[in-house]
Amino acid sequence: MEITFLGTSSAVPSKYRNHPSIALKAFGEIMLFDCGEGTQRQLANVKISPMKIDKIFITHLHGDHILGLPGLIQSMGFRGRDSQNPLHIYGPVGLEKVKESIFNMGHFTIDFPVIIHEINNSGEEISIIFENDDYIVECIKTHHNVINLSYSIYEKKKPRFLREKAIELGIKPGPDFGKLHNGHSIEIDGKMIKSEEVLGPPRSGSKIVYSGDTIPCEEMIRLAKNATVLIHEATYKNLDFDKALNNFHSTASQSAGIAKEANVDLLILTHISTRYTNIDDLKEEALNIFENTKVAYDFRTLEI
Repeated sequence: MEITFLGTSSAVPSKYRNHPSIALKAFGEIMLFDCGEGTQRQLANVKISPMKIDKIFITHLHGDHILGLPGLIQSMGFRGRDSQNPLHIYGPVGLEKVKESIFNMGHFTIDFPVIIHEINNSGEEISIIFENDDYIVECIKTHHNVINLSYSIYEKKKPRFLREKAIELGIKPGPDFGKLHNGHSIEIDGKMIKSEEVLGPPRSGSKIVYSGDTIPCEEMIRLAKNATVLIHEATYKNLDFDKALNNFHSTASQSAGIAKEANVDLLILTHISTRYTNIDDLKEEALNIFENTKVAYDFRTLEI
Protein backbone atom coordinates (compact mmCIF):
# COMPACT_ATOMS: atom_id res chain seq x y z
CA MET A 1 0.00 0.00 0.00
CA GLU A 2 1.40 3.37 -1.02
CA ILE A 3 0.06 6.72 0.20
CA THR A 4 0.85 9.89 -1.76
CA PHE A 5 -0.19 13.29 -0.43
CA LEU A 6 -1.32 15.45 -3.35
CA GLY A 7 -2.53 18.38 -1.25
CA THR A 8 -2.01 19.15 2.42
CA SER A 9 -3.30 22.69 2.94
CA SER A 10 -6.56 23.73 4.56
CA ALA A 11 -9.15 26.08 3.02
CA VAL A 12 -6.66 28.23 1.10
CA PRO A 13 -3.79 26.80 -0.95
CA SER A 14 -0.29 28.20 -0.70
CA LYS A 15 2.84 28.13 -2.81
CA TYR A 16 3.85 24.90 -1.11
CA ARG A 17 0.57 23.23 -0.15
CA ASN A 18 -2.30 22.44 -2.51
CA HIS A 19 -5.93 21.82 -1.57
CA PRO A 20 -6.59 18.44 0.10
CA SER A 21 -6.26 15.17 -1.77
CA ILE A 22 -4.61 11.82 -1.07
CA ALA A 23 -3.87 9.03 -3.56
CA LEU A 24 -3.74 5.43 -2.38
CA LYS A 25 -2.16 2.72 -4.51
CA ALA A 26 -3.27 -0.66 -3.19
CA PHE A 27 -4.78 -3.96 -4.34
CA GLY A 28 -3.97 -3.16 -7.96
CA GLU A 29 -6.05 0.03 -7.80
CA ILE A 30 -5.62 3.76 -7.37
CA MET A 31 -8.11 5.55 -5.13
CA LEU A 32 -8.46 9.21 -4.21
CA PHE A 33 -9.54 10.58 -0.86
CA ASP A 34 -10.90 14.09 -1.46
CA CYS A 35 -10.23 16.04 -4.63
CA GLY A 36 -9.41 19.68 -4.02
CA GLU A 37 -8.78 22.24 -6.73
CA GLY A 38 -5.62 21.46 -8.71
CA THR A 39 -5.59 17.76 -7.90
CA GLN A 40 -5.11 16.66 -11.51
CA ARG A 41 -2.02 18.88 -11.78
CA GLN A 42 -0.67 17.28 -8.61
CA LEU A 43 -1.33 13.84 -10.09
CA ALA A 44 0.73 14.79 -13.14
CA ASN A 45 3.61 15.83 -10.89
CA VAL A 46 3.76 12.37 -9.29
CA LYS A 47 3.04 10.55 -12.57
CA ILE A 48 -0.27 9.03 -11.51
CA SER A 49 -2.69 8.72 -14.40
CA PRO A 50 -6.25 9.89 -13.67
CA MET A 51 -7.41 7.19 -16.08
CA LYS A 52 -6.41 4.55 -13.52
CA ILE A 53 -8.58 6.03 -10.76
CA ASP A 54 -11.76 4.02 -10.24
CA LYS A 55 -12.91 5.23 -6.82
CA ILE A 56 -12.97 8.65 -5.14
CA PHE A 57 -14.00 9.07 -1.51
CA ILE A 58 -15.19 12.56 -0.55
CA THR A 59 -15.26 13.48 3.12
CA HIS A 60 -17.48 16.56 2.85
CA LEU A 61 -18.74 19.13 0.38
CA HIS A 62 -16.63 22.17 1.24
CA GLY A 63 -15.01 23.58 -1.89
CA ASP A 64 -11.44 22.85 -0.87
CA HIS A 65 -12.28 19.13 -0.86
CA ILE A 66 -14.35 18.84 -4.08
CA LEU A 67 -13.48 21.60 -6.58
CA GLY A 68 -10.95 19.41 -8.34
CA LEU A 69 -13.70 17.03 -9.45
CA PRO A 70 -15.00 19.02 -12.48
CA GLY A 71 -11.61 19.31 -14.14
CA LEU A 72 -10.60 15.76 -13.31
CA ILE A 73 -13.81 14.27 -14.73
CA GLN A 74 -13.68 16.42 -17.86
CA SER A 75 -10.04 15.46 -18.45
CA MET A 76 -10.93 11.79 -18.14
CA GLY A 77 -13.55 12.30 -20.85
CA PHE A 78 -11.16 14.26 -23.07
CA ARG A 79 -8.60 11.46 -22.82
CA GLY A 80 -11.09 8.86 -23.97
CA ARG A 81 -12.27 7.04 -20.88
CA ASP A 82 -15.03 4.73 -22.11
CA SER A 83 -18.19 3.02 -20.93
CA GLN A 84 -16.25 -0.01 -19.65
CA ASN A 85 -14.49 2.12 -17.03
CA PRO A 86 -17.01 3.65 -14.61
CA LEU A 87 -15.89 6.16 -11.99
CA HIS A 88 -17.38 5.55 -8.54
CA ILE A 89 -17.57 8.54 -6.20
CA TYR A 90 -18.55 8.05 -2.56
CA GLY A 91 -19.54 10.81 -0.18
CA PRO A 92 -22.24 12.46 1.91
CA VAL A 93 -25.80 13.19 0.87
CA GLY A 94 -25.71 16.11 -1.57
CA LEU A 95 -23.03 14.56 -3.77
CA GLU A 96 -25.57 13.78 -6.50
CA LYS A 97 -26.32 17.51 -6.78
CA VAL A 98 -22.59 18.17 -7.09
CA LYS A 99 -22.51 15.74 -10.02
CA GLU A 100 -25.45 17.53 -11.67
CA SER A 101 -23.62 20.85 -11.35
CA ILE A 102 -20.44 19.37 -12.84
CA PHE A 103 -22.35 17.95 -15.80
CA ASN A 104 -23.92 21.35 -16.47
CA MET A 105 -20.58 23.18 -16.36
CA GLY A 106 -19.42 24.17 -19.84
CA HIS A 107 -19.31 22.03 -22.99
CA PHE A 108 -17.70 18.60 -22.87
CA THR A 109 -18.36 14.94 -23.61
CA ILE A 110 -18.38 12.11 -21.08
CA ASP A 111 -18.65 8.56 -22.43
CA PHE A 112 -18.17 6.75 -19.11
CA PRO A 113 -20.54 6.30 -16.16
CA VAL A 114 -19.98 8.50 -13.13
CA ILE A 115 -21.70 6.57 -10.35
CA ILE A 116 -22.51 8.44 -7.15
CA HIS A 117 -22.81 6.61 -3.83
CA GLU A 118 -24.42 8.89 -1.26
CA ILE A 119 -23.75 7.69 2.28
CA ASN A 120 -26.25 8.40 5.01
CA ASN A 121 -24.43 7.61 8.25
CA SER A 122 -25.73 8.93 11.58
CA GLY A 123 -22.47 8.52 13.47
CA GLU A 124 -23.92 5.87 15.76
CA GLU A 125 -22.36 2.93 13.91
CA ILE A 126 -19.52 2.40 11.47
CA SER A 127 -20.83 1.64 7.96
CA ILE A 128 -19.24 -0.71 5.44
CA ILE A 129 -19.51 1.07 2.09
CA PHE A 130 -17.39 -1.23 -0.07
CA GLU A 131 -16.06 -4.76 0.32
CA ASN A 132 -14.37 -7.30 -1.91
CA ASP A 133 -11.97 -10.21 -1.39
CA ASP A 134 -9.02 -7.89 -0.75
CA TYR A 135 -10.24 -4.99 1.38
CA ILE A 136 -13.06 -3.24 3.20
CA VAL A 137 -13.85 0.49 3.17
CA GLU A 138 -15.75 1.81 6.19
CA CYS A 139 -16.88 5.25 7.28
CA ILE A 140 -18.53 7.12 10.10
CA LYS A 141 -19.97 10.60 10.45
CA THR A 142 -17.69 12.84 12.52
CA HIS A 143 -18.06 16.43 13.75
CA HIS A 144 -17.55 19.36 11.39
CA ASN A 145 -19.76 22.36 10.58
CA VAL A 146 -21.17 20.40 7.63
CA ILE A 147 -21.63 16.63 7.32
CA ASN A 148 -18.18 15.02 7.28
CA LEU A 149 -17.43 11.35 6.72
CA SER A 150 -14.19 9.86 8.00
CA TYR A 151 -12.96 6.76 6.17
CA SER A 152 -10.97 3.63 6.90
CA ILE A 153 -9.61 1.11 4.43
CA TYR A 154 -8.71 -2.25 5.87
CA GLU A 155 -6.68 -4.96 4.17
CA LYS A 156 -8.02 -8.51 4.36
CA LYS A 157 -4.88 -10.48 5.01
CA LYS A 158 -5.02 -14.21 4.45
CA PRO A 159 -3.62 -16.58 7.08
CA ARG A 160 -0.15 -17.87 6.32
CA PHE A 161 -0.14 -21.01 4.15
CA LEU A 162 1.64 -23.87 5.92
CA ARG A 163 3.48 -25.36 2.96
CA GLU A 164 5.28 -28.12 4.86
CA LYS A 165 2.06 -29.22 6.54
CA ALA A 166 0.35 -29.40 3.14
CA ILE A 167 3.12 -31.57 1.73
CA GLU A 168 2.91 -33.88 4.75
CA LEU A 169 -0.77 -34.38 3.94
CA GLY A 170 0.16 -35.51 0.44
CA ILE A 171 -0.70 -32.31 -1.43
CA LYS A 172 1.61 -31.56 -4.32
CA PRO A 173 2.70 -27.93 -4.99
CA GLY A 174 0.48 -26.39 -7.64
CA PRO A 175 -3.13 -25.22 -8.06
CA ASP A 176 -4.32 -27.10 -4.98
CA PHE A 177 -2.11 -24.90 -2.80
CA GLY A 178 -3.93 -21.84 -4.12
CA LYS A 179 -7.36 -23.38 -3.59
CA LEU A 180 -6.58 -24.20 0.02
CA HIS A 181 -5.05 -20.78 0.68
CA ASN A 182 -8.25 -19.20 -0.66
CA GLY A 183 -10.37 -21.15 1.82
CA HIS A 184 -11.55 -24.04 -0.35
CA SER A 185 -11.44 -27.74 0.49
CA ILE A 186 -9.87 -30.27 -1.88
CA GLU A 187 -10.00 -34.05 -2.27
CA ILE A 188 -6.81 -36.15 -2.32
CA ASP A 189 -7.06 -39.91 -2.83
CA GLY A 190 -10.64 -39.91 -1.59
CA LYS A 191 -9.85 -37.84 1.50
CA MET A 192 -11.23 -34.31 1.98
CA ILE A 193 -8.67 -31.79 3.20
CA LYS A 194 -10.06 -28.56 4.62
CA SER A 195 -8.25 -25.27 4.22
CA GLU A 196 -8.00 -24.73 7.98
CA GLU A 197 -5.76 -27.81 8.21
CA VAL A 198 -2.99 -26.02 6.27
CA LEU A 199 -3.52 -22.41 7.31
CA GLY A 200 -1.96 -20.56 10.21
CA PRO A 201 -3.83 -18.32 12.66
CA PRO A 202 -5.75 -15.24 11.42
CA ARG A 203 -3.60 -12.21 10.59
CA SER A 204 -4.52 -8.54 10.77
CA GLY A 205 -3.93 -6.54 7.61
CA SER A 206 -2.94 -2.90 7.34
CA LYS A 207 -5.56 -0.29 8.19
CA ILE A 208 -5.44 3.31 6.97
CA VAL A 209 -7.81 5.92 8.39
CA TYR A 210 -8.47 9.45 7.10
CA SER A 211 -10.35 12.02 9.17
CA GLY A 212 -11.32 14.67 6.65
CA ASP A 213 -12.29 17.77 8.70
CA THR A 214 -13.46 17.22 12.26
CA ILE A 215 -13.10 18.24 15.86
CA PRO A 216 -11.91 15.48 18.22
CA CYS A 217 -14.73 13.04 18.85
CA GLU A 218 -15.46 9.54 20.08
CA GLU A 219 -16.54 8.46 16.58
CA MET A 220 -13.06 9.21 15.24
CA ILE A 221 -11.45 7.14 18.00
CA ARG A 222 -13.71 4.18 17.21
CA LEU A 223 -12.97 4.29 13.49
CA ALA A 224 -9.21 4.66 14.03
CA LYS A 225 -8.90 1.91 16.66
CA ASN A 226 -5.61 0.02 16.17
CA ALA A 227 -4.99 1.61 12.76
CA THR A 228 -1.66 1.20 11.06
CA VAL A 229 -1.83 4.83 9.88
CA LEU A 230 -4.13 7.63 11.01
CA ILE A 231 -4.15 10.64 8.70
CA HIS A 232 -5.75 13.38 10.76
CA GLU A 233 -6.37 17.02 10.12
CA ALA A 234 -4.32 19.44 12.24
CA THR A 235 -5.45 22.81 10.99
CA TYR A 236 -4.31 24.79 14.02
CA LYS A 237 -1.67 25.06 16.72
CA ASN A 238 -2.65 25.17 20.38
CA LEU A 239 -2.34 28.96 20.51
CA ASP A 240 -5.27 29.11 18.07
CA PHE A 241 -7.42 26.65 20.02
CA ASP A 242 -10.44 29.00 19.97
CA LYS A 243 -10.28 29.25 16.18
CA ALA A 244 -10.13 25.46 15.93
CA LEU A 245 -13.17 25.13 18.18
CA ASN A 246 -15.20 27.82 16.42
CA ASN A 247 -14.43 26.40 12.96
CA PHE A 248 -14.89 22.73 13.92
CA HIS A 249 -11.26 21.78 13.30
CA SER A 250 -8.55 20.09 15.36
CA THR A 251 -5.25 21.29 16.75
CA ALA A 252 -2.12 19.20 16.33
CA SER A 253 -2.16 18.14 19.97
CA GLN A 254 -5.83 17.14 19.75
CA SER A 255 -5.05 14.98 16.72
CA ALA A 256 -2.24 13.38 18.70
CA GLY A 257 -4.68 12.70 21.52
CA ILE A 258 -6.94 10.83 19.10
CA ALA A 259 -3.99 8.77 17.88
CA LYS A 260 -2.98 7.88 21.42
CA GLU A 261 -6.51 6.98 22.49
CA ALA A 262 -7.06 4.86 19.38
CA ASN A 263 -3.72 3.04 19.78
CA VAL A 264 -2.59 3.69 16.21
CA ASP A 265 0.91 2.90 14.95
CA LEU A 266 1.58 6.13 13.04
CA LEU A 267 -0.06 9.57 12.99
CA ILE A 268 0.28 11.85 9.97
CA LEU A 269 -0.88 15.44 10.32
CA THR A 270 -2.39 17.20 7.31
CA HIS A 271 -4.80 20.05 6.38
CA ILE A 272 -2.35 22.62 7.73
CA SER A 273 -3.46 26.26 7.88
CA THR A 274 -1.47 28.61 5.64
CA ARG A 275 -1.09 30.97 8.62
CA TYR A 276 1.83 28.75 9.69
CA THR A 277 4.95 29.05 7.58
CA ASN A 278 7.01 27.01 10.05
CA ILE A 279 5.41 23.73 11.08
CA ASP A 280 8.05 22.69 13.61
CA ASP A 281 5.99 23.95 16.54
CA LEU A 282 2.90 22.17 15.25
CA LYS A 283 4.80 18.91 14.97
CA GLU A 284 6.34 19.38 18.42
CA GLU A 285 2.92 19.87 20.00
CA ALA A 286 1.81 16.51 18.61
CA LEU A 287 5.05 14.74 19.52
CA ASN A 288 4.60 15.76 23.15
CA ILE A 289 1.49 13.55 23.20
CA PHE A 290 2.09 10.90 20.53
CA GLU A 291 5.66 9.97 19.72
CA ASN A 292 5.26 8.45 16.25
CA THR A 293 4.00 11.56 14.45
CA LYS A 294 4.86 12.90 11.01
CA VAL A 295 3.63 15.98 9.15
CA ALA A 296 2.43 15.55 5.57
CA TYR A 297 3.67 17.75 2.77
CA ASP A 298 2.70 17.79 -0.89
CA PHE A 299 4.12 14.82 -2.82
CA ARG A 300 5.21 12.98 0.33
CA THR A 301 4.89 9.23 -0.30
CA LEU A 302 4.75 6.50 2.34
CA GLU A 303 4.92 2.73 1.86
CA ILE A 304 2.76 0.78 4.30
